[in-house]
Amino acid sequence: METFIKKMTETAIQNNSIDPALYSKYNTKRGLRNEDGSGVVVGLSQIGDAHGYIFDEGVLVPDEGRLTYRGVLINDLVSNAIKENRHGFEETAFFLIFGKLPTAEELEEFNSTLDECRQLPAGFAEDMILKAPSRDVMNKLARSVLVCYSYDSDADNVAIDNVLRQCIELIARFPTMIAYGYQAKAHYHDGKSLFLHAPASKIGTAANFLRMIRPDTKYTELEASVLDIALILHAEHGGGNNSTFTNHVVTSAQTDTYAAIAAALCSMKGPLHGGANKKVKRMMEDIMENVPDWKDEGKLIDYLRKILRKEAFDRTGIIYGYGHAIYTLSDPRALLLKAKAAELAAAKGYDDEFALYNTVERLIPEAFEAEGKNTRSSSVNVDFYSGFVYKMLNIPTALYTPLFAMARIAGWSAHRIEELVSGGKLIRPAYRVVSPKRPYTLMSER
Repeated sequence: METFIKKMTETAIQNNSIDPALYSKYNTKRGLRNEDGSGVVVGLSQIGDAHGYIFDEGVLVPDEGRLTYRGVLINDLVSNAIKENRHGFEETAFFLIFGKLPTAEELEEFNSTLDECRQLPAGFAEDMILKAPSRDVMNKLARSVLVCYSYDSDADNVAIDNVLRQCIELIARFPTMIAYGYQAKAHYHDGKSLFLHAPASKIGTAANFLRMIRPDTKYTELEASVLDIALILHAEHGGGNNSTFTNHVVTSAQTDTYAAIAAALCSMKGPLHGGANKKVKRMMEDIMENVPDWKDEGKLIDYLRKILRKEAFDRTGIIYGYGHAIYTLSDPRALLLKAKAAELAAAKGYDDEFALYNTVERLIPEAFEAEGKNTRSSSVNVDFYSGFVYKMLNIPTALYTPLFAMARIAGWSAHRIEELVSGGKLIRPAYRVVSPKRPYTLMSER
């Protein structure tokens, strides 16, 4: 097989290459994006909206970033959770799914319902996670979600009450599935001790996750609060992001909830979507190793320029955590998470490293300008600080993308319900065929 694949790879590449000029010739939206970088509008949604630019007489103009959930600014959801000294992810999940902010009684009932569902079905951990550990936790999570189909006696029913049940169960079980999937990986693939802690009641999603991934189950309230804020910020980002759009497409086929959510997970697993914070962490570690004096801004700019010239780090020419498909002047999630990162850094003795992140953020535009690249419409995104926050929380790098999924399952659930209620048509975009016509060649003539 290896010899055959090696021989035929170049043939496969050549016969699947499309001339980029054809996209302009046929006015085709490559990647469902317009030439100015804005997304092609393919649907309507009431759930989430990421705003980063406006159109003035047909020209895209950069604007300060805003993120709203069901019309409410993410800043308000975060600030009120902090002001009232409570965790806000569960309120956010309720709001996204049901379209209304919960009363105190409704939120308490929702939290109790999540607690009832946090345990995995009998035998699930042993048979589906420990007996088939994966080197990648996202792979294990997607498989675990698909396996839930076998434990559900009404798995194919797409009536909204049934889908609500399934989604709430998945929101509750994601932290457990992820924690157990990681523990299996750490034990069977990394040679570490195996710890499986049962989820606890009345502490919420963020705290449960921290206690389940730590051998001693210990965590501080500040740690749980910071992780809770990160979950709120990652819970939703509009219908056009790759994984949520995948969820819409698969849901439009009227398939079951587990298939739709697993498809979204497989999208998020891709490094172009869910893995950017890991890249930022590794890039910053590389900068720390190669620029010993973190206060030497000249050396820092020089090294950033080397990264841009593909002479340093991973030789891709990318400064990770900078720029975004929608946000231009600012990413509201980055601003909110940066404030919590500063608080956590002060508590955990990471002030110098936080100062380095701050300095690098400020110097990136200068490095771009020195290399002749335009950055007037760019800023750091949430990934620039999320990896640093997870590092301070002692969360292994293997869990960074699964954490993203643990938050986004709330948004995916809301979008699945919206597609089932308001969609009604199979999503089927068209592709223009540009291959030349040719006759069939007889075997003897090839």
